[in-house]
Amino acid sequence: MTNHEALSLAEACGSALFERDAASQAMGMRLLSVAPGQARVGMSVRADMVQGHGTCHGGYLFALADSAFAFACNSYNEATVAIGCSIDYVAPARLGDTLTAQASEQSRSGRTGNYDVRIENQNGQLIALFHGKSYKVRGTVLAQETPDD
Repeated sequence: MTNHEALSLAEACGSALFERDAASQAMGMRLLSVAPGQARVGMSVRADMVQGHGTCHGGYLFALADSAFAFACNSYNEATVAIGCSIDYVAPARLGDTLTAQASEQSRSGRTGNYDVRIENQNGQLIALFHGKSYKVRGTVLAQETPDD
């Protein structure tokens, strides 16, 4: 597969997965880019995402990173799920911030992969670091065409 074909496949997988992802859409996430083993997802911090201390609830940050992780590890058209994730919150995100989660594949072998996600705000300030471990299951991201019987 050429680099162009791999990029086209990754973009098709990202688009198909995002179209079916009601959770990410409900949080206002935007799929910014997908490449093999990579993804960028954006999200603006809304008033309903702010917790009692006046900053973005960590669960929304985790969800943003988890979504970027999902798009990155599913970019090869092999259905892949998370088997473990962790996050370190570095700085608070605030109401109105525009966040970007950049997921990058660190390793991929057999059925498992390791991905790091960096969340930054609109000023390039580091907000959180996330690590996810993926597991390839049966199936594909894109619908398989079946011959007519």
